[in-house]
Amino acid sequence: MLAARGHRPAVDFFGVKTYGWCRVPHATSAARPTGIVWVGRPPPNRGVPAHPLDHSGPPFVNRAVSFSTVPDPRPPRGRDCAAWDVAPLPPTLDRGAAEAFCRLVAERHYENFSVVSRLVPPRLRQDFANVYAFCRWSDDLADEAANPAVGLAALGRWRAGLDECLDGHPGHPVYVALAATIRRHALDGRPFHDLLDAFAEDLAFDRDAVVVRYADREALLGYCRRSADPVGRIVLGLEGCTDATAVRQADAICTGLQLVNFWQDLRRDRLAGRVYVPESELCRHRVSPDELAGSRAGPGLRSLVAAGLDWVAECFATGAPLERTAPVALRPAISLFRAGGRAIAAAIDRAGCDTLAARPTVPAPTKVRLVLRAMVAVAVGRCRESLLGPLGPAGEG
Repeated sequence: MLAARGHRPAVDFFGVKTYGWCRVPHATSAARPTGIVWVGRPPPNRGVPAHPLDHSGPPFVNRAVSFSTVPDPRPPRGRDCAAWDVAPLPPTLDRGAAEAFCRLVAERHYENFSVVSRLVPPRLRQDFANVYAFCRWSDDLADEAANPAVGLAALGRWRAGLDECLDGHPGHPVYVALAATIRRHALDGRPFHDLLDAFAEDLAFDRDAVVVRYADREALLGYCRRSADPVGRIVLGLEGCTDATAVRQADAICTGLQLVNFWQDLRRDRLAGRVYVPESELCRHRVSPDELAGSRAGPGLRSLVAAGLDWVAECFATGAPLERTAPVALRPAISLFRAGGRAIAAAIDRAGCDTLAARPTVPAPTKVRLVLRAMVAVAVGRCRESLLGPLGPAGEG
């Protein structure tokens, strides 16, 4: 989940960014610079446009985004750079180059990737990077757009690229890498489309200047099913897990992470013209949308956030069994992300449910303790495997 970016859908596995482990992203997309980046299949013997003003027509697509001909992997302080600024885009559709690009996007753009990669077997690390690069690029298409109409058009072209990828004819380096992951693990294409639906949903609300976006909890859960839950389903799919109970539990964890991010960023979102708190909750606790832009929460808002934390706790409780029943390779990461979500919920509670005065984050010692616990779990699992032999995907034996 991307805290305080222009759009909210999760792009980090099980919402790791939710609890503030990464640098503070930049604000809204209202004042972004513009440029051109290519989306689609390059013609034979031709790569990325040599200059931002190279109008080559399809498959090169004019799009308003931040563009740098000499990417600097170090983003300016206080903001993330777009995926295409992290590293040079490969000029061909060579799979090796495409996968190397995805690794660079994950490693340079996502500060926790080195932690996550150590929690899963080496055989899955490239797949994690490929999925992350897709999510990151999709998010940036929406977030870096000069206006919602431009973002929606860009997402439409990117969705057409996803269809090509799913049909086995990827036309972009990110899709070349993703196609290998989808083919290797027989992944369902629906979760990838769901994520794009969520980005488009946010842009449509922005276009129509809709501030309070969801009428009730069920409507907000519908958004979470598109913005957060698909990531968990994709990750489970990397180990071939499609068990209905496991998927339901993964959905609960991802939804909980998305919700706690909303309560954490009430003021940021309101200042950006977005309120994710359901209208029914605002009415029940007698809170006006304008109160969310204040510098201190009143009794009604504190009560609203407290009720939201109860909702989050229910989600995490529903997902708790997955830490014991998920495919063995994924258990340490699942445990870490769920624990991180609970830690940010605890930080909000310690702040008296006032997330306006200061944005609650997880203290550094707590982060270290959670990571060390996950690392120990990985070490124990590997020792057990060396003594008893490999376990099945779901931990048989």
